[in-house]
Amino acid sequence: MKYLKFLIVGIIFGIILVKSEAVSWYRIYEMFMFESFHMYGIIGTAVGTGIILLLITKKLKLKNTEGSLMSVPPKDRGLVRYLLGGSIFGLGWALSGACPGPMYILVGTGVFSMLIVILAAIIGTYFYGVIKDKLPH
Repeated sequence: MKYLKFLIVGIIFGIILVKSEAVSWYRIYEMFMFESFHMYGIIGTAVGTGIILLLITKKLKLKNTEGSLMSVPPKDRGLVRYLLGGSIFGLGWALSGACPGPMYILVGTGVFSMLIVILAAIIGTYFYGVIKDKLPH
């Protein structure tokens, strides 16, 4: 019962992503081919909303569910790691047609081939866990 609110928010978010076509492989393909503004508009709106909510959170000194002030830790570790990580993420997104959250939403809509992508993501995450201590973090 404790986590029911998260399940409800997740279901509502999934419905919104499906109805806005943000999980559509065709929309993602259009985005990567620079043929449509649709996905850029969704992503840009999300980024803009996030910035505004973060500024409001800082201004009002809001606290998280654990009672501590919400904050974003400084990114002091070079730009290269973010460019490399973002490139790998984008490549996976382009190849699979879905980023991590929508993979599960697509399974829920009946796209069962996404189970292969989810399995690959789990294997990739496990592999990262095995080699993370050897990487230059």
